Amino acid sequence: MTRISIFSTFLLAICLFSAELLAQKGIQPEDYYKTIFISQPEISPDGGLIAFTRTTIDEEENSRHREVWMQKLSDGQPDGEPFRFTDPTRSSSSPSWSPDGTLLSIQSQRGDDTSVRFIRVTAPGGEAFTLEGVDRTPVWSPDGEWIAYVREPETDEERDRRAGWIAPDAVSNTLDSTRFDGRVITHVYYKRDNVSNWIPHPSIYDKRQLHIVPGDGGEPEILTDLPFHVGQVTWSPDGSRIYFSGDPEEDDELNREMTRNIYMIDLDSGEYELLIDADGSQSSPEISPDGSRIAWQQTDERGAQSQVMVAGLDDNGLLAEEPKKLTGEWDLSPGNLHWRNDSRHLRLTALIRGNAHLFEVDTRSDDPQVRQITEGDRRLGSFSLSDNEQLMAYTATDAVTPAELFLSDAEGSNELQLSDFNSTWLAERTVKPAVPIHWTVDDGTEIEGWVIEPVDYEPGNSYPVVLKIHGGPHTAYGNTWFQAFHVLSAAGMYVFYTNPRGSSAYGHEFMYATRGQWGKMDEEDQMKGLDAVFEAYPDVDPDRVGVAGGSYGGFMTNWLTARFPDRFAAAITSRSISNWESMYGTSDVPQLMQWEFYGDPWEQRELYRDLSPLSYVEDVEAPTLIIHSEEDYRTPMPEGEQWYMFLRQREVPVEFVRYPRSAHGLSRTGEPWLLVDRLERQRSWFHYWLVEQDD
Repeated sequence: MTRISIFSTFLLAICLFSAELLAQKGIQPEDYYKTIFISQPEISPDGGLIAFTRTTIDEEENSRHREVWMQKLSDGQPDGEPFRFTDPTRSSSSPSWSPDGTLLSIQSQRGDDTSVRFIRVTAPGGEAFTLEGVDRTPVWSPDGEWIAYVREPETDEERDRRAGWIAPDAVSNTLDSTRFDGRVITHVYYKRDNVSNWIPHPSIYDKRQLHIVPGDGGEPEILTDLPFHVGQVTWSPDGSRIYFSGDPEEDDELNREMTRNIYMIDLDSGEYELLIDADGSQSSPEISPDGSRIAWQQTDERGAQSQVMVAGLDDNGLLAEEPKKLTGEWDLSPGNLHWRNDSRHLRLTALIRGNAHLFEVDTRSDDPQVRQITEGDRRLGSFSLSDNEQLMAYTATDAVTPAELFLSDAEGSNELQLSDFNSTWLAERTVKPAVPIHWTVDDGTEIEGWVIEPVDYEPGNSYPVVLKIHGGPHTAYGNTWFQAFHVLSAAGMYVFYTNPRGSSAYGHEFMYATRGQWGKMDEEDQMKGLDAVFEAYPDVDPDRVGVAGGSYGGFMTNWLTARFPDRFAAAITSRSISNWESMYGTSDVPQLMQWEFYGDPWEQRELYRDLSPLSYVEDVEAPTLIIHSEEDYRTPMPEGEQWYMFLRQREVPVEFVRYPRSAHGLSRTGEPWLLVDRLERQRSWFHYWLVEQDD
């Protein structure tokens, strides 16, 4: 063998060895910068194009960059690869087609301004342009002759930047309002999560009203002058009426009832009428294609099962019959509604166990039954049908794959994956699957969870496990991409995540079983789940158990480490809750506690204290990393501060990480640098306490 061939063989061996090492590496925190996020698919009316939003992470600029991309279709099949459609130097998103498919509207950012722009699709290229009078998300009339949208009425008056800083109903006197730069507050909701500044008194805000503009632009006409915000706008098929929803009690901060209503406005007369005279909340109106029926969502009171309702309409666009319940025996929570072309079948989305799928119901059946359309251990979303209903576009994600773009027929058959943006970098990583596990608690309820084994797993070795707890509590983990889980797997740990009682996607009774019993009831679900993991996975070391979660999951992390100090060797609590009384007084959602705990703190003082982790903090032993965002007004900073101070004074190993410029959603939508730093802190904290301390 020649020297050259020997050298070539040597290089090949190095490359193969390096590739093998890379593949064994598993997901790293900084892989977030490589991830491409696909969302908002919209298929053109003729089924020839799919527009969608493609989001990348600009590590250097610490930002997200969004572009609208296209996938061309020919005879229902992909014609070439997806391609960029919008200017790469601008951030664009939210594609929406005009009824004839010749125009695509987008949300386009120009500096600090985000505006609605339009692009002609009948010819390649072309500069995005604005339509006179349209500066909000357009809602096209079916014939394309008009565009409706909602916004605050424009005014020529320039508002004082301090308007509303001093409440107009304040009794205390301001000596010099030109010098006073503080706040005088008399309203409840003076702060809001993810809003940096305090919210001025609501009296200064104009309400969003319904506007219409000709389809080719023009002077907008304001159709409403209501004392509440207009929303959820939809047209009648003949374009003669617009339906919308609004809450006439939205300014009553102490109102605890559900009071949203649906209204109809006749464009000829300009008159509007309340459509449904019923208690509770009516929302999400959808008119059938033939204009004969309306569907909507009805919730009688907070915590009640949301129902999908349907009723016939008369010639004046008003209800012609008593509403009929379509989802009476169906125990899931309905999402978006969409009529089929036959004006008989209605589609809706919902979470079901660990998945998200599309469903359909026959609205004219005497005994309507909800039928599941799509299947599989995955979560589908953003469904979009072509006008002839032959093609359907949507996104799909599962436990090992970020969301990509898919195409099928209307029944979900003949499915094709159209995008594959993440496969290249994922091929260089080992990603372990999530394996379902089930167990039963004392009252006979079955609980579901998933287990991911360590990337470096070898039979016979011993490994730690981290219990991950979701937020909410009325949300759910499932078959979707969670980078944080795979980062821990790559660091040599089992990851166990659960959907305890209180989670959505398992029926209404399951979802609200924890009311008044947060922690008290669901601690059993978590602890018996760990026992099930120990039994099913004998390589899990029961002496090296970590626990982590955010929001409600942070509350449960604090709760479990206080209630079961001998079980947990380390903890990470993010945007957590430690004291329900202080949470009530500082959060932007006091109504959450009012309902979940059957009253205000002065009405249920013992319950608030009994369910607060601080009531048991003297038993905590687990080294704890506390992560909180400076501008989190959902679970405010004092919740993390109290937990830190109590643990520090008790000499429990504790670190407190306070992230600037971030709110409650840091782990999902925060600055990329902060989000990735958070992943690394979680990885390193658990690796130190669960892996290195065992060496």
